[in-house]
Amino acid sequence: MRAVVDTNVWLDLLVFDDPRIAPLAGALGSGALVVLATAPMLEEFADVIGRPRFAIDAARREALVARQRAAVRLVEPAPDCRLACTDRDDQRFVDLAVAHRTDWLLSRDKALLRLRRTALRRFGLRIGTPEAWSAEAAPGGAPTPRL
Repeated sequence: MRAVVDTNVWLDLLVFDDPRIAPLAGALGSGALVVLATAPMLEEFADVIGRPRFAIDAARREALVARQRAAVRLVEPAPDCRLACTDRDDQRFVDLAVAHRTDWLLSRDKALLRLRRTALRRFGLRIGTPEAWSAEAAPGGAPTPRL
């Protein structure tokens, strides 16, 4: 299974060690889930964790960035997929997921989550939270029929 993961989910996974993300961490670790990312996406994560409100020292930031890079398959940025996100900063995630025909785009971002129905109908792309992915598609999760 392939997915695109946005920055807020990476924060939950790597910075906050959110227990709700355990199935995602397990799928990444086992290779059951392949996450695609672009260099600008990785740079965004590095920028966010460098902000003062996170108070993460340089050594830990470097380790977090290395963990993220090790967990993804790096690909080139994708062209506009014609499914517009109201938050231009999040458009890159939608474009990549559509261009590579991933199964999921995992996010907590409201602007991305609002695209759920249209993305599924037009592209067969599921957009949802890590918890929704876990309930529907994670190894051991209860699969549900595709709409």
